[in-house]
Amino acid sequence: MTSVALLLSACTGTGGTDRPTPSATATDSSAQARAVAALGDVASSTVGTMRLAEGLVPPTNRWFSGLVFGDAPQPVFPTPISWQVTSDGFAAGLPDVTATEKTIAGGAVPQVGFDLGATNTLVSAYDAVSVTVEHRDGDTVLGHSVVAEGSPLVTYTADRDQTVTGTSPLDRTGDDTATMSGGGRTWQVVVRDGSVSASGVTLRRGGSVVLLPTPDGASSSQVARLVDAARPLSGTSLERSASRGSQRTTLSYDFDGGAGVLVPQPGQGTEGLTCTDLRIATITGPAPVCTGTALRYAVDTVEPSDRLDLSGLTGGQRDTLAAQVRQDASKVDASSYAADSYGGGKDLYRVATLYRLAVALGLDDQAAALKTSVVGELDQWFDPAGCGGRTARCFAYDPEVHGLVGQQASFGSDEFNDHHFHYGYVLSAAAMVADGDASLVQKWRTVADLVAADIASPTATASFPALRVYDPYAQHSWASGYSPFADGNNQESSSEAVSAWNGLARWGAVSGSSTLEQTGTWLLSNEAASAQRDVLDPDLSAFPGFTHRIVSLNWGGKRDHATWFSAAAAAPAGIELIPMPAMAGEYVDAGGRQQIQRVLDEAVPDGRYDVQFGDYLLMYRALGGEDDAAAALRDAELLPDAVIDSANTRSYLLAWIMTRGRS
Repeated sequence: MTSVALLLSACTGTGGTDRPTPSATATDSSAQARAVAALGDVASSTVGTMRLAEGLVPPTNRWFSGLVFGDAPQPVFPTPISWQVTSDGFAAGLPDVTATEKTIAGGAVPQVGFDLGATNTLVSAYDAVSVTVEHRDGDTVLGHSVVAEGSPLVTYTADRDQTVTGTSPLDRTGDDTATMSGGGRTWQVVVRDGSVSASGVTLRRGGSVVLLPTPDGASSSQVARLVDAARPLSGTSLERSASRGSQRTTLSYDFDGGAGVLVPQPGQGTEGLTCTDLRIATITGPAPVCTGTALRYAVDTVEPSDRLDLSGLTGGQRDTLAAQVRQDASKVDASSYAADSYGGGKDLYRVATLYRLAVALGLDDQAAALKTSVVGELDQWFDPAGCGGRTARCFAYDPEVHGLVGQQASFGSDEFNDHHFHYGYVLSAAAMVADGDASLVQKWRTVADLVAADIASPTATASFPALRVYDPYAQHSWASGYSPFADGNNQESSSEAVSAWNGLARWGAVSGSSTLEQTGTWLLSNEAASAQRDVLDPDLSAFPGFTHRIVSLNWGGKRDHATWFSAAAAAPAGIELIPMPAMAGEYVDAGGRQQIQRVLDEAVPDGRYDVQFGDYLLMYRALGGEDDAAAALRDAELLPDAVIDSANTRSYLLAWIMTRGRS
């Protein structure tokens, strides 16, 4: 079995055409820079003032983006703790997790911290899952704080001799240890190259103080072991690999002197860790308290696919489907495509899936016309000089934020919101239509590879950050570009994220980029695993007050059964299914028929599917078994045209259900 190992900082290419052995060479970077320059127009940046060190690529779509963008720093959630900038220092907390009917909440709580005499902050470094915040008094650097997802430690390191004042009194427990209390919690304080007093900590230059929340129920011996592991943290790194049907992720933590305190997410496992029997409450459930140097986890590989297998359909089903494809194809014309990057992307995807069905059914005339239609649209989107002559259906580069903005922008995409949702549709359509057509790949590659790099460059380049939207600790993406929220960043549509990575991998395969194909497959498999575990079939046993079956809007500091756009009962489930690509059946049936029925009982309590997302809910229903698939097919044939989503057609709806209703 082939094994591919990729270290994000060293071994991956920039996402374009691969050599036999992909590598991030100067030639790759130069070619990408030339491609960016060839776009010929510059997007108007909306970023405003950033609290970011010079030379760093702006970290949009991160769990800590709120520290960089906006009028003031927002609280952030380096799970399992919260952390925030205060008027002259910082504060940390271990959130008190509560649940109501629709919300699991674990908001920021400033329990303990230090007053540093700081007047301003900026992000001075970041990596896979950690961020370093520089605290300043005017232009004078006082020190740096480091926090990271997966560790409950807060590290503050002094850049000059200083005394920092605790936000509450310190109770000394040793020459260089103490405790602090606030908000009903006790935190351990561990000092290196300094001393502890009742009011605070005196540090020599390069000295540090580490904060650690005391887990509930910890014995004195357990606390002592954790205090020994409360080591200063300076950063993290990400490594990924694939072998034997699984996608592996390793997050390494650079603790000073050995193993530190780590808290894997519930469900990630504890491979290579030394764990206590202690748990910390988080919004995804009780998480184990361990020590070690790395978090390691694996998920089953979800194979990218954009092709429905029609081989098992009966003759009657094929005839029904062919008639529907002819009918749907007859409605496609130049007016079928929206001009913005989201609506236009969905329209491209819709017609591309229809094209695929026409090809599979041998409808040559319809297939040719549909391909011509999609190609005509994608020729505009993938024209490097497109924004030089028009204001829509083109991509422009924002040199301040280092990213590609589809014109026209929509849903805040000019603020880097939802890029993976939008661009995933475009890449999926391109892969479907260019599959087997080398001339289209050659024509589109320059801009399509930039689109791919914007959302998922495997490594940082001069033009794009590494993995702009994906969080390898959370195992899912973040949708908000600037994250101007007190509850952290958020993502609503896990399914559009999964579909985006499916499209990325398929574009990689079609265009001959093994780097993009491998990156896309890793992202797809992890995002699908997270969607199963945290969204579609979550373990809610720790939250009896939460009464719903799907968690549709996930934040750093809370989880909601809600959407941004609708209070309708069908919306939370529907937004986690759209657009149901060919491979969706491999993960959306998490929990099996019983969970599917529970979700549908909430989404369509009266059994009527003539609602928004009713088409996707019927596709979901078809996964419950033969009888459910047969019933779903009957309802799908009668579904009003107005209900079918703009990324879907009745043809694809019927075909998807038909391929699930086999014995």
